[in-house]
Amino acid sequence: MEAHPLDARARAVLRMETHPWPTPGAKERAIREELGVSPTRYYQLLNALLDDTRALAHDPVTVNRLRRIRDEQRERR
Repeated sequence: MEAHPLDARARAVLRMETHPWPTPGAKERAIREELGVSPTRYYQLLNALLDDTRALAHDPVTVNRLRRIRDEQRERR
C-alpha cells in the first residue's frame, strides 16, 4: 500500500481523462460541475499529476498516454 495515496480530487482529475467527450465544451462543463474548478486550474492540476509517481502507480495507462501527448506538444513548439 502507498504511504501517501492520491487524494480524491487527484483521482477524479485522472478519471476525467478516461472519458470520451461527445461534444465541444462537454469536458469543460464537467470539470466545472464535477470538480468545482475552472478548466485552467484543472489543466494545472493535471500537468502536476503527470509528474507525480503516485499518479503513475494509480493509473499508468492514462498517465503514460498523457505524458506522450504532452511531450509531443512540447517538441512541436
